[in-house]
Amino acid sequence: MKTPLNVLTVEDSADDALLLVNELKSAGFDPTWIRVETESEYCTCLDAQPDIIFSDFTLPRFSTTRALELLLQRRLEIPFIIVSGTIGEERAVECLKAGATDYVLKDRLQRLGPVVQRAFREVRTRTERRDLEEKLRQAQKMESIGQLAGGVAHDFNNLLAVIRGGTELVLMDGKGLNEVEREHLKQVLFASERAGVLVRQLLTFSRKQALQLRRISLNEVVGNIAKMLQRVLGPTISLNVRVGPALAPVHADVGMMEQVLMNLAINARDAMPSGGELTLSTSNEFVSLEQAKLNPQVLAGHFVCLTVVDNGCGIPKEHLVRIFEPFFTTKEIGKGTGLGLATVYGIIQQHHGWMTVHSEIVKGTTFRIYLPALPTGTGEPITPVTEKAMWGGTETVLLVEDEAAIRSLTQLALNRLGYKVIEAESAAAALELWRQHRDEINLVLTDIVMPGGVSGLDLAKTLRSEISSLRVIFTSGYSPDVAGKDFKLREGLNFLQKPYAPHQLAQTLRTVLDQ
Repeated sequence: MKTPLNVLTVEDSADDALLLVNELKSAGFDPTWIRVETESEYCTCLDAQPDIIFSDFTLPRFSTTRALELLLQRRLEIPFIIVSGTIGEERAVECLKAGATDYVLKDRLQRLGPVVQRAFREVRTRTERRDLEEKLRQAQKMESIGQLAGGVAHDFNNLLAVIRGGTELVLMDGKGLNEVEREHLKQVLFASERAGVLVRQLLTFSRKQALQLRRISLNEVVGNIAKMLQRVLGPTISLNVRVGPALAPVHADVGMMEQVLMNLAINARDAMPSGGELTLSTSNEFVSLEQAKLNPQVLAGHFVCLTVVDNGCGIPKEHLVRIFEPFFTTKEIGKGTGLGLATVYGIIQQHHGWMTVHSEIVKGTTFRIYLPALPTGTGEPITPVTEKAMWGGTETVLLVEDEAAIRSLTQLALNRLGYKVIEAESAAAALELWRQHRDEINLVLTDIVMPGGVSGLDLAKTLRSEISSLRVIFTSGYSPDVAGKDFKLREGLNFLQKPYAPHQLAQTLRTVLDQ
């Protein structure tokens, strides 16, 4: 089959233009062509963005240099080939330096086919290189913002721990509070919980949120959340679910996969204010080495693909490159935080996956999420996590926390649960207290990052060198990865992410102490 080719030729001779077109046909092309002689005609045809431009060098009413200048001004990646019978080598080199792709003499038109093929290869190479550079710049920008988000999240979590902890303790006591005061405190608590959600989204975006990875089937995740998504979408949007057969399992966090689906569904709902259709589908996909080379984030191999398609308003091209940036939103004030897609991006990055987006105005948007596939087998059943009762105890806890307000609130919460508490404001102070009360301490609750050059991790190593079975729970406003590879921290088992609620503290303590 011949290759279709949309040709614009700048030529004052109709016969010469026809010879050029016939030569293209002989070279295996199927040209659709337009011949122009003036600048106005040329500009009109340029708006249609032809596949290739051929220009005679000597024209009575228009110049090749002007035609080339107009093309370069529009920054269009269209090959520009000079076809002339009079151009000399010196002038040809000048044109090439100015931006022309190549030149062909009219008495050697047999060169036209190879010249055109090489020109398209060069354009494709430049386009791919530019796309790779843009994706690399975007990845670097996202990484920088992520580091900033992680640092802000730590400080903000410490503040929220004081606000939330103090409010919950007052509400738990409840003495002397009238209904108005109680309602105000509940609003403070609600606001702090929402702020905590935003911080977790920041940590997720910056790929610093803890993962609870399991071998799961995305088909089960999609099926379990479908009913909830339909309620979120409302009655004017229909939800279609098409799960692929024999879907390979993936290593993923169920809660985060549900958050990905929820965020994308909300985004789709907002893009379809008058109603529409949202389709979720799953499939097994193979990515070749050739495909992987086109994107620095992509790896070759077997993947499970989750596709989310809506027929909403679409995303303008100028916004597509920014949609994963945190706080970037085109919604009205109060309608969105700009963290939804940034959170999705962070979650997929944490799962060693990648995603693509394609959108057309009025027609809709398609997100494709690729997660590394595991060897085929039955995924573990997805079971809901049930919350234990708020049990207390009588054991002795060594509390190590450099923030005085957090230390005071935690000590009060532990005392109300029945525990005896020994407080220390630093690792050095904790070591001194350990020497005095070593035989009575049952558990150490320590912040990870503390001043003085000795972290909570260092403290735990020192204490466990004396009693290897010592139970330790770590806390931090940072994510668990601050511990590094030597310590494996898991939320609710040996780690509490600030800000945590009293019932989370109580549950984790009993889980660790009763092991």
